[in-house]
Amino acid sequence: MRSPPYFTARRRRRKLTLEAVHQHLHWPLHIQPHLVLLRPLHAIQLANRVVTLHPSAPVLDANSSTAKVSRRDSGALIDLSVLGMKTRSPRSIVTGMMWMRQFSDLDMNLRHTCEQGDHLQSYGWLMHDGITFGVQEIRDNDFTLTTEFVKRMGGDNGGDWTWRITAKQDSSAPQAPVISLMFYAAADTQGSLQAHVEERNRLASITGFSEELGNFKITFRKPVTGELTSAKYASYNYLQTVSPGLEKLTDIVKHSLNRRFVYSPPSGEKRHYIAVDTYKPPHHQSNRKPADERKESDFVVHQVTVQLPFQIEVLFESGSFHHRPNQLVGSIMTQELEKRKSEFNAKFEKTFGLERKGFSQAHIKFGKAALSNMLGGMGYFYGQSVVQSVYNDYPLLYPEGALFTAVPSRSFFPRGFLWDEGFHQLLLSKWDPQVTREAIAHWIGLMNMEGWIPPEFVVQRNENANPPTLFLALQELTEQLSSNSDAPASQQTLAFLRRLFPRLKTWFDWYNTTQTGPLPNSYRWRGRDKDTNLFLNPKTLTSGLDDYPRASHPSADERHVDLHCWMALSSGIMARIAQLLDEPHGDYERTHTVLSDNSLLNELHWSEQLRAFSDFGNHTQAVSLQQEKVYVPPGQPRHQFPVARLVRAVRRAPKLQYVNAMGYVSLFPFLLHLLQPDSPKLEHILRDMRDSNKLWTPYGLPVWININYLAVRALHHYSSSEGPYQEKAALLYEELRTNIINNVYRQYVETGYIWEQYNDGTGRGQGSHPFTGWSSLTVLMMAEQY
Repeated sequence: MRSPPYFTARRRRRKLTLEAVHQHLHWPLHIQPHLVLLRPLHAIQLANRVVTLHPSAPVLDANSSTAKVSRRDSGALIDLSVLGMKTRSPRSIVTGMMWMRQFSDLDMNLRHTCEQGDHLQSYGWLMHDGITFGVQEIRDNDFTLTTEFVKRMGGDNGGDWTWRITAKQDSSAPQAPVISLMFYAAADTQGSLQAHVEERNRLASITGFSEELGNFKITFRKPVTGELTSAKYASYNYLQTVSPGLEKLTDIVKHSLNRRFVYSPPSGEKRHYIAVDTYKPPHHQSNRKPADERKESDFVVHQVTVQLPFQIEVLFESGSFHHRPNQLVGSIMTQELEKRKSEFNAKFEKTFGLERKGFSQAHIKFGKAALSNMLGGMGYFYGQSVVQSVYNDYPLLYPEGALFTAVPSRSFFPRGFLWDEGFHQLLLSKWDPQVTREAIAHWIGLMNMEGWIPPEFVVQRNENANPPTLFLALQELTEQLSSNSDAPASQQTLAFLRRLFPRLKTWFDWYNTTQTGPLPNSYRWRGRDKDTNLFLNPKTLTSGLDDYPRASHPSADERHVDLHCWMALSSGIMARIAQLLDEPHGDYERTHTVLSDNSLLNELHWSEQLRAFSDFGNHTQAVSLQQEKVYVPPGQPRHQFPVARLVRAVRRAPKLQYVNAMGYVSLFPFLLHLLQPDSPKLEHILRDMRDSNKLWTPYGLPVWININYLAVRALHHYSSSEGPYQEKAALLYEELRTNIINNVYRQYVETGYIWEQYNDGTGRGQGSHPFTGWSSLTVLMMAEQY
């Protein structure tokens, strides 16, 4: 039976407030000042280091994310909604859409946020350039919504944009569905909105003001059957209220719905339908003081209820756009949209060349969707992390900060993750290096004075690292710079690297000191799970390969081969960046030379018994999970006693040795190109990779596409490097690349989604979906761009 490659068991992360942390730890808030006052000054200084930001100048200008400066203003999706727009601002005006089917078997079928269990047949961007336009298709049971937007730059505050929603029936049922679209605008504690109602209950427009956008107007046009045809019959409703936060918008709409309204088309029966009415907070909310003291914000909803097919447009106009040539609606919108589509198609082919490589139009459409979902899923987040250091008695709030980042999955992981982002930017840097520069700048901008970056929105310890995958994206930027140094984009990259470099030095030094291993030039992940009683093998969440089997008994004696390889890669890229900037680079080169030395790698990590690269630590194979015995006294009810758990039983004591696990970690010296092309160890790795009893499947090396991408990239590297294994690498490259592309594409066609992971037995997509984070690296494999 084939041993599966070990993989990451991802967990959903959530943002915690300080109050929530104290509640969890049972610490009353009022004791904080006393704890601080009783500590010596030196201890206070050490405790504050974890929440003291890096002292170097910001990589981005202070106002670089405002509407006046950022060319991507109002182009990013709200992190959770299927269709929404906001500015890159801590307190933005937010616009979005909800929808529901009327007269259905399900009374409540309101759609808004991306959810794993929403049972949509598929949804996602088919085209999105990251800035000016996007086309998305949402297949909901027996009808399809196509959402399109175009943005036109102008004025002082970003310009205008228009949404167009086209609804079509998919089934041949004689009665076309009647659906309600609910367009909304919300002021997230900043700015104001005014509703303008016509014809008794039709919200014709919203006017408003915010600091970033100035004065603006949102116009809701009436539905039509097509661009040049007349208006359709529709019923209208609106809601004007306040919201305590963006996370409450769906609930507010749900609690305002009422069935008292009558849908009465000119031909057809009158029926009661569900629509927004007066909002009354739930009883338990209105009778107690809210936990969140934030200011309530204006929230306005326009509901239009109409029978398919139809098309409707929503127009946002900036008050500072004084010399507007024409309104961005109707045929003008169509012309602009077709122009942007044509430009997108041309740029996609120029960038990735899939037509030249002979891919079918269906494959190319898939490639465009994978890229577009990554671009369309870029999000802007603002808030605080909760951090803990060895010098703190309790967690502290990190300084507030902004983060512009791609997200792995809009439905399940709608947040940025440090180890994912390096892989995301490998793809996006090919399309638009400016996106990559801004994302890296935001992540590195979160760095504290010690060089640590908080990687998630949970309580974090500042000695724990994540794989420094941003160096992969930095490597791509430096290669673009070296290959075309005179291009304007290259000059922008050079200036960016110059501002980034002080923080990069601190970041690298932090890894090189906090993650050192027991022997010189060895490395060890910190933060392994301390609860060894409940796991067959305690997890190493910080490594990104959460449940990959490391040493069975965590200890300070461990040496981790994947971290060694990440440090070798990072030191080489640091040396290259320092050279480009005419900065001292000798120390980085020497570190890279030492860590890349194959003799050292063999000495620290080669297991002759396993004939593979391995971790080293306090380890035993003789462990198993067994059901614990719970004693229940005679005559006592069983349910009053603890439930029996599976606990670990150790049958043979551990000893210091190489860890006998074959999987992704074993490949890292190959994945990150540390092995010399003539290394005999390369022969073992290629043989193990191709062994269907170990790693190989007809679908790739499941389950993670990011590791598959690194494997394909490495095979391409060794197939281009002179050596005794060049031909073998070339054969494996063609086979593995083909298997991965075919399977990810086939699953996309069959299920409508790109997936988080792929089953090693069947190739089927599994885990979260749509997962257009690092699974989108399939596009680079298709393009053969590494």
